[in-house]
Amino acid sequence: MSLAALGFAVRSKLAGIGQSTRLFLRLVALFGPTLRRFGLVRDQIHFLGNYSLAIITVSGLFVGFVLGLQGYYTLQRYGSAEALGLLVALSLVRELGPVVTALLFAGRAGTSLTAEIGLMKAGEQLSAMELMAVDPVQRILAPRFWAGVITMPLLAAVFSAVGIIGGWVVGVLLIGVDPGAFWSQMQGGVDVLKDVGNGVVKSMVFGITVTFVALLQGFAAHPTPEGVSRATTRTVVVASLAVLGLDFVLTALMFSI
Repeated sequence: MSLAALGFAVRSKLAGIGQSTRLFLRLVALFGPTLRRFGLVRDQIHFLGNYSLAIITVSGLFVGFVLGLQGYYTLQRYGSAEALGLLVALSLVRELGPVVTALLFAGRAGTSLTAEIGLMKAGEQLSAMELMAVDPVQRILAPRFWAGVITMPLLAAVFSAVGIIGGWVVGVLLIGVDPGAFWSQMQGGVDVLKDVGNGVVKSMVFGITVTFVALLQGFAAHPTPEGVSRATTRTVVVASLAVLGLDFVLTALMFSI
């Protein structure tokens, strides 16, 4: 690679980072105007949240089943099977709830957002809105962005709640763990602020990340069917890697003390 080609590649990447940062800051600045037209946000919350609820619920239930089984067999070796409820709750609230929900959200809602925005760009609908003096960022992107930020913590809460129920079904109903010990250990060991609160913060950060990546890829996609398909694929890859990387950083910051 020649020096000129290397310089062009670096400049292109820096320009892309700059445009992404400007778009993100603009979406954040549009928080107030977007909420004043809450009907647009409400429709997107229904689109992103309600249509993702089935896969979130089923996945959370089976994750709870697996945690109940694996947790019981592990704790039984040390005579601590009564702590199964605590293990299931902490695993879901701290880690699996926000992370798995974000990955499922990226695969279902993120790709949908990217395809929708990319097809609008390919059909020149965004250009037509600009010709009519309508800002596509404020009218199209901002409601979807804030809807994703609001929806992610709610879906993560549903995932964790259903997962705890799944762990209870396996641990108490199928294996025979004492139900009083299951719930009392959970209530005594889960801290609302440190565990639940940090899980909510994680889910909000993941919601911002996944939704912004999806909107950015759709907004920057080439206006062709091939460009939209590549943008959809990039959404899943980039959002998933970003979620896993941010999970490590947030866990190190939140739970290291």
